[in-house]
Amino acid sequence: MTGELDVNRLRVLMEVAHAASIAEAARNLAFTPSALSQQISKLETELGTRLLERRPTGVTLTPVGAVLVEHAERVIGELRQARAAVDAAMGALPQRLALGSFATAAQVLVPMALAALQRRHPRAELSLVDIEPPDGYGLVTSGDLDVLITHRYPGVPHTPHPGLDRQPLLDDPLRLVLPSAHRLAGGSPRRDISLGRLGNETWISGAPGIPNRTCLDALTRRVGIEPYVAYESADYHVILALVGAGLGIALVPQSLLAGADLSQVSVVGLRGLTPAREVSIVYRRRPTALVRELTAFLHTAADGLPREDPPE
Repeated sequence: MTGELDVNRLRVLMEVAHAASIAEAARNLAFTPSALSQQISKLETELGTRLLERRPTGVTLTPVGAVLVEHAERVIGELRQARAAVDAAMGALPQRLALGSFATAAQVLVPMALAALQRRHPRAELSLVDIEPPDGYGLVTSGDLDVLITHRYPGVPHTPHPGLDRQPLLDDPLRLVLPSAHRLAGGSPRRDISLGRLGNETWISGAPGIPNRTCLDALTRRVGIEPYVAYESADYHVILALVGAGLGIALVPQSLLAGADLSQVSVVGLRGLTPAREVSIVYRRRPTALVRELTAFLHTAADGLPREDPPE
């Protein structure tokens, strides 16, 4: 390989990687798919190696392509920050902010925070996209997102995020949810239940590899039981409905329970365990004024969440 890499081709590769599709990236960039394919081919020729694996369902990065995309995200992100810094030096305040969030936070934290920010900056263009962890870090690095709200369950490894700052937002305790007619439900006063007593239960959780399933596997492994997961869903509203129908038990974040219909379930804690998913805010270093204001509003929204178990 000789010469410098073309920044525009790096951006094309990055957009294709984020979209996992040449056609989708072409729509986002307002180019034809053939034009983007030509740019990728030229970049591959310059480097002397393949960067993408083309499949019927889209594209995936080769190991070399993944390395290059990591660098491309940092390069593009720095260029975007340089432009923002120049605009600020000229007195032009940033009027756009893109936020990525997982579904629960988008429901219970984001509306209040974005509404408060919009009132402070009525001409600002604010946007929100759904992103389930562990995705989204590369979008912040590249500047496609200004802020990411993400989470990490117990037993799930940390996602490396060089060049980004992570700010803890809240600890979201996991509660055991049982059908109201379950043999361990009810009782007064309400008692926490030992996880070791649940070895023969039917569980409802995400599929293998989904963070809440990884958490369940890690917690049950600690007490020497293997959970039997008969029903798999990543949607906690579906999980609560299945529990309410008497089909099994589940671990559910407390933040999901505040506005849920709990008439058919019983909510208890786990004796001797206080598992919680860590909810964090991620953004680039040297955040803009809009990013700083949004993080403050998100903390205010988090502080207003109920801290006690919801009533049964």
